[in-house]
Amino acid sequence: MLFFKDIIEAESTGSSTLVLTGDWTVTHYVAIQKALKNLEIHSSLLQLSLNDIHEIDTAGVLLLADKFGQETLRKALQDKALSKERVAMIETVLKALPTEEDRTPPKKTFFLWRFFGDVGVSLTSLWTELLQWMGFFGMVILAFLRMVVNPSNWRMTSLVANIDSSGFKATPIVMLLCFMVGAVVAFLGATVLETFGAQVFTVHLVTYSFLREFAIILTAILIAGRTASAYTAQLGSMKVNEEIDALKASGIDPLATLVVPRVFALVVAMPILTFLGMAAGIVGGMLVCTLAMDISPRLFFDIMNESIHVKHFLVGIGKAPIFAVVIAITGCLEGFKVSGSAESVGEHTTSSVVKCIFLVILLDALFAIFFMEMGW
Repeated sequence: MLFFKDIIEAESTGSSTLVLTGDWTVTHYVAIQKALKNLEIHSSLLQLSLNDIHEIDTAGVLLLADKFGQETLRKALQDKALSKERVAMIETVLKALPTEEDRTPPKKTFFLWRFFGDVGVSLTSLWTELLQWMGFFGMVILAFLRMVVNPSNWRMTSLVANIDSSGFKATPIVMLLCFMVGAVVAFLGATVLETFGAQVFTVHLVTYSFLREFAIILTAILIAGRTASAYTAQLGSMKVNEEIDALKASGIDPLATLVVPRVFALVVAMPILTFLGMAAGIVGGMLVCTLAMDISPRLFFDIMNESIHVKHFLVGIGKAPIFAVVIAITGCLEGFKVSGSAESVGEHTTSSVVKCIFLVILLDALFAIFFMEMGW
């Protein structure tokens, strides 16, 4: 089957016009490819004539654009003899194709400029996320105040259900982890302090570390991985299924219905979990002291009662509500950021856990510096 009718040479301009014919359709795709591959054009100024083509579809247009270029094909459309339908179809295909500039990879800049550019983009993104977090936190506070003024809007069923899922169901894993870490800390303390004949100070090491730092940090990390990810996945799935839009259309505030109960539930559950983590860690350390260092439970508690002040307990338990708010707000915010696909739900769930853990450790470091400077 013929696809090229003739080549008309113009001696005055030095250009050549290639007259196309036949059916440029997907049915003859392979034959057209072979014909184009064998075609030899010696003139640098080439024009196309599409008047004699019997039929052409998107496959034929793509082959012409790849072989002769988009600009050459656009010039061929200026022929007034072509039907409006054919011109419209070819123009639609050309608009959908990337331009020649888009296909050309940009020149690589000096690596130092790329580095500073990446740093600038990261800082801008970090500042934007901070503003979003603060704005979302402010909206949640306003929703909470509106619910305080009008107690009939409280979602007690949702609150109790979230306390159960965030608090009671997380108790075993929190206590088990703190117990094991407490035992490990006691083993390390006994090993190191034995060199100085000061094994008795293992009691101080375990109690200080768990009352001030370990219990709240371990609890917060577990809640970030367990509860924050659940909040993000739940709200993200609701957004994908347009349930949040349905609530707005019904005149129901999504923040008051979905976010405030989750935040409040975590604020209630987090101090309880932290307290249980403290108890489990101290019991784990006490068990090691009893078995490995002949420090009886009574002596362990006597030393703790005499040497450990209640302020250390208050320092640790006081951080729990703050960490709870940070974790809950971050998890809910990432859920609202979901764009509408299952992939987006997974991405924001991962981002939620990473951000929560980072913020918890950062805040704990800032609290440690503050309490050290205050002498607490």
